[in-house]
Amino acid sequence: MIGIGIIGAGHFGAVHARAIAATQGLRVAAICREDAAAARVFAHEHGGHAHTDWRAVLDDSAVDAVVIATPHHLHAEMAVAAAQAGKHVLLEKPMAPTLAECDAINAAVAKAGVKLMVGHVMHFARPCLVAREILDGGTLGRPMLGSSWMIKLWMEANRRPWHLSNVTGGGMLMTAGIHALDRLVWLMGSEVATVSALSGTWFHQQEADDSALMLLRFADGRIGQVASVGYRDGAVGFAMDLVCEGGTLRIDFEHGVSIGRGGSWTPIAHSADPDWMQRAVEAEWRAMAAAIEANAPVPVDGTYARHLIACLDAAGRANAERREIALA
Repeated sequence: MIGIGIIGAGHFGAVHARAIAATQGLRVAAICREDAAAARVFAHEHGGHAHTDWRAVLDDSAVDAVVIATPHHLHAEMAVAAAQAGKHVLLEKPMAPTLAECDAINAAVAKAGVKLMVGHVMHFARPCLVAREILDGGTLGRPMLGSSWMIKLWMEANRRPWHLSNVTGGGMLMTAGIHALDRLVWLMGSEVATVSALSGTWFHQQEADDSALMLLRFADGRIGQVASVGYRDGAVGFAMDLVCEGGTLRIDFEHGVSIGRGGSWTPIAHSADPDWMQRAVEAEWRAMAAAIEANAPVPVDGTYARHLIACLDAAGRANAERREIALA
């Protein structure tokens, strides 16, 4: 039985705890939350030793691997320390706010010989997996142009002060819009070469962005766009279109996947899942367990996750300099 430590036993830590409980061969061995009373409540519900210092989780001999679900600016220190302690790491997205931090994490993991998977949950969500299967089948040809958007309420119940500051890796694009970016880059199947972007804060009083538009030029010449909008009031838009050589593929998290041909849309049966997030995190943990137990490759590694941060880094510079930026 693989013992899992949850560093960041809050809202999304509970999603991970439920997924761990649903995955054969895994158990919650330890949890960490700064609030001692809340940590005890979490441990009572989900199991494991309760700690208020994340370093105690790494010192816990019952812990074989950790999930890090903490504020973005804390990821690098915790992930590097976990690797140095010999713990496998499932690191919530984004990997880290800066490229230097991503490089430090990847170097520590490589030196320690532990597994690292970054929690880009789109790779495990049913609508995206159905779309991936259609693309791999070849009936639509290659996607030549993609448009992906994440439009949602920004000030939702679990929003915290660190989400609002650039210093702590906040902002809509880094926090939620990255899902739209990830989905596009993954399904287009090519690295990004250059980025143009417009970003700013139009709906809220905060330092970090609440809205951004990105234009991507892929290394093979294809193109894409990403919209990341955290509105004050509206309705959720979480979808994307891939315009392929032989038709259009639409991914909608409310209605599922549809294929556009001959001027009409044909829905794909059983391609939506009302509880897709929990199911995706469970699939994420099954993949992590296979990586630990059978040395299987992780579906989302540190190299890929760093590439997404490079896209966001380029977007920030593109907005500031008002020009297209090549990725670092």
